[in-house]
Amino acid sequence: MDYYAIGQRIRRIRKARGVSQEKLAEQVGISTTHMSHIETGNTKMSLPIFASLAAALDVRTDELLYDEAPAGRSAALTHIAELLDGCTTPQVRVIEDIVEAAKESFHANL
Repeated sequence: MDYYAIGQRIRRIRKARGVSQEKLAEQVGISTTHMSHIETGNTKMSLPIFASLAAALDVRTDELLYDEAPAGRSAALTHIAELLDGCTTPQVRVIEDIVEAAKESFHANL
């Protein structure tokens, strides 16, 4: 098990969500130092802590374990939702219009 890679995924997702180490550690019920050690791979975390981190970050546990997202429609939809997380409402509406136009184009070319 590559604890460093898992820790780096946790760090990347945490930062993408705009959450500090302190806040995430508080949500999970661990110290900031322990959180830091998890992100740097300097400690092994328990399964309950791992599950709590996934829940606090609102991700599936497999997203923390593996670099590659699982294949399939549900993974693509999850990825799209993650991409939209940092967008404003007007930006989401523009993207919605783009997706609708792309869908119509696919149907027109079938």
